[in-house]
Amino acid sequence: MVCLGNICRSPLAEGIMRSKIKGNALDWEVDSAGTNGYHVGEAPHRLSQKVAAMHGIDISMLRARNFNGGDFEKFDLIYAMAQDVINEMHYLTGKKFQPGKIKLLMDEVYPGKHIDVPDPWYGPESGYQLAFEMMDKACNKIIEKYYTLKNKPIRSDNE
Repeated sequence: MVCLGNICRSPLAEGIMRSKIKGNALDWEVDSAGTNGYHVGEAPHRLSQKVAAMHGIDISMLRARNFNGGDFEKFDLIYAMAQDVINEMHYLTGKKFQPGKIKLLMDEVYPGKHIDVPDPWYGPESGYQLAFEMMDKACNKIIEKYYTLKNKPIRSDNE
């Protein structure tokens, strides 16, 4: 999960996905990163933490890190929160860039629509809640898509 600073959207997405992975007993790895280095080592934004906690998810232990070319080797899929993030990923990694491994997160919900998850950085708590709701839908679709491929029943968040 990749956004700009790795303190608002991507740690929320990581926390959501970790919760769903655990709830479905999947052997998947998820991580998050940012394309700029302004917040490396910092905890997620206080409103990201608050909104996650409101949904029973603790992201307080996460720390921001930079996206790098090695992430293409480590991960099968890389979800970007917005098109500008993909552009920055390409700029940062140069020849290591692997466009076939990158998807816009919201394309899982709205294929081909190329919808960005809005960056809530400058806004009120409601922007963080909107981002959470969008990413939660996308993470549900990812679980459905890849978990169902193994012909296993899907565990919903309500079970």
